[in-house]
Amino acid sequence: MIFALVGLLIGIIIGLQSGYVFPQGYSVYVAIGILACLDSVLGGIRSTLDNSFRLKIFVSGFFGNGILSIALIWLGNKLNIQLSIAAVVVFGSRLFQNFAYIRRHLLDSYEKRGNIEKNEKQ
Repeated sequence: MIFALVGLLIGIIIGLQSGYVFPQGYSVYVAIGILACLDSVLGGIRSTLDNSFRLKIFVSGFFGNGILSIALIWLGNKLNIQLSIAAVVVFGSRLFQNFAYIRRHLLDSYEKRGNIEKNEKQ
């Protein structure tokens, strides 16, 4: 899991330091592509916590989700339909679900170590 976080951090730093700005016409494509890839990253972290991480599944999901989401937005633009809303809803809900699972897993592991009072359950 630490390698995924380090890789994510390095990618963010490189992206911020590059100074490249996407043309305004591509902003929706880039935003949805980033959302799809972030969903894959959180899914990878979740599967690592479950001890079920497989690199081939992660890489194919990372690029597959990104490409599929961009293709969905492109198709929506050609049909004059706002399919970006569907992508935001789907990937956004998956992001929140994966984050909730990761949070619960980490809190449970701290509780098992005795770092959190068992009376503090919300």
